[in-house]
Amino acid sequence: QVQLVESGGGLVQPVGSLRLSCAASGSIFSINLWAWYRQAPGKQRELVAVITNGGSTKYADSVKGRFTISRDNAKNTVYLQMNNLRPEDTAVYYCNVELGARGGNYWGQGTQVKTPK
Repeated sequence: QVQLVESGGGLVQPVGSLRLSCAASGSIFSINLWAWYRQAPGKQRELVAVITNGGSTKYADSVKGRFTISRDNAKNTVYLQMNNLRPEDTAVYYCNVELGARGGNYWGQGTQVKTPK
């Protein structure tokens, strides 16, 4: 079994910054990719950023140039650095990991990010 624990959410004023972390523990042999998703009230969950085991990254258009996804393989941890936050970034942010060797796909518990208007 694998557990993901997220941290770093909170209330931040517009143009402020936050850094989210997500640490995986348990039976992990390899990781194919990490991803961050978010879900705003009344909206569907959407993909924010992805980083593969090779280090390739991909971002939603709405966060390009403001958010950066990174990982620490030794710590089985992924980060999301969020700069220049906007009210529309307000959401619950979830990390997701896809394990190699048919290890499965897991979600974090979610962390709230709120940027008031």
